[in-house]
Amino acid sequence: MIQNRKISVYLVEDYQLIRKSLKLMINKAPDIEITGDFETAEDFFEAFEQTPSDVVIMDLGLPLMNGLCAAKILKEKSPSTKIIILTSHERTDEVVAALACGANAYCLKDVEAEEIQNIIRSVFKGVMWIHPKVSEATRQSAPKPISTDFDNLYNKIGADTNLTEREFEVLKKIVDGKTNSEIARDMCISTHTAKAHVGNILSKLSVSDRVEAAVKAVRAKIVD
Repeated sequence: MIQNRKISVYLVEDYQLIRKSLKLMINKAPDIEITGDFETAEDFFEAFEQTPSDVVIMDLGLPLMNGLCAAKILKEKSPSTKIIILTSHERTDEVVAALACGANAYCLKDVEAEEIQNIIRSVFKGVMWIHPKVSEATRQSAPKPISTDFDNLYNKIGADTNLTEREFEVLKKIVDGKTNSEIARDMCISTHTAKAHVGNILSKLSVSDRVEAAVKAVRAKIVD
């Protein structure tokens, strides 16, 4: 089937100079068009509700709601929309977290004009793309299976966490991107208690921060 319209792209980036540069780079392609650009995820969602786009290019370090939370929410709202994370962050845990939250591509901001155009075309067709600078580190960070049985590759991880019912509920909110104060509000507990639950979860999952906890929870199917 021949594509008879331009691929529509929304751009979410808080630095105006970068937004302008990306718009110029991308709009040079005859088959792609930036149809909206936004400084915050909140502004983006307001526009997306009215007019969805085929592809969304999103920074991680956004003000207010960050790019990980925004990607997760967007995939829940519109699973068919393709997400390209375009960032200067090279941390492996952030790459894995972005992919776990539904990103279709992880791209660094040193990308050339022709390359970002090709990435947009690729994800639009359903291809996943990871920047070469972070792809090998991401592969090496993947958890090792505890079995070669396809039905039991990682199941033991979830069974061995020994999370209480309350901690399991808190973990689900961590995966949803909630802060300690938001967890406390949602669960009608003090912020101090929420912080204590989070500390216990990090210890039981043998991870160092909330992002790693969320990634492990999703990858090990501890939470859906």
